[in-house]
Amino acid sequence: MDFTIVKPDQTLDVKGMCCPMPLLKTKKAIESIGSGQILEVLGTDPGSKNDLPNWCARCGHEFLGNKENEGVFIFYIKKG
Repeated sequence: MDFTIVKPDQTLDVKGMCCPMPLLKTKKAIESIGSGQILEVLGTDPGSKNDLPNWCARCGHEFLGNKENEGVFIFYIKKG
């Protein structure tokens, strides 16, 4: 996916936080946006690469993908 064209509706910065905080903060942030909107999550915890897609699958959100930029993981989630 070309993430340069993805326009997130909200950005969540969880850099420096370790499991389970990135997932807990993401759950809270996704509640504050509307269905179909996109949440961008910035983090440094490598465990999030598994946690966030699995959580999306369980909760009905669409995991659009992720990229890495200078040690920061950037995830895109579309609220279901």
